[in-house]
Amino acid sequence: MSYALKRLPLANVESAIAKAAHYRDLNQPEEAESICRDVLEVDPTNQAAWRLLGLATTDRFKTREAGLLEEAIAAFDRLADDYERVYHIGVAWERAAKAHLEKNEAHSAVTAFEHALSLFEQAGGLRPDSPDPILRWNRCVRLLSSHPSLLAAMSDPREHDVRFSD
Repeated sequence: MSYALKRLPLANVESAIAKAAHYRDLNQPEEAESICRDVLEVDPTNQAAWRLLGLATTDRFKTREAGLLEEAIAAFDRLADDYERVYHIGVAWERAAKAHLEKNEAHSAVTAFEHALSLFEQAGGLRPDSPDPILRWNRCVRLLSSHPSLLAAMSDPREHDVRFSD
């Protein structure tokens, strides 16, 4: 037996977005992702759906599924506002760094944190009135300057691969 997806009525987009946010709050990112995909099927430029899809994807980083960072970045790349796009891609890199850290991959975590820092710096320049890039920057710096595994990784140049500096 074969089943087909049903199309979400355009009139239900706002309600569906609220449900996707609710499922993220309940730590059910797969449910949120599915809803976002339903919304994007009928409203492919819906900024809230792209943002939520990217965030829900980052919520799954701990599952160790390959390609999730790329999926999150692809969703955030669809955000029309430069600040929103850069800031949220920074969030994706920060969350990837934390996932690497939890998997005892300190060198990869350092590289991801450095990329996140670069993006938060860019986002702060795009919207200097927003505290969010500063708050994210500070959390990354606090981890980099206090976590023993990260400190060890940063002090061993043989082990540390590429440092992002853009």
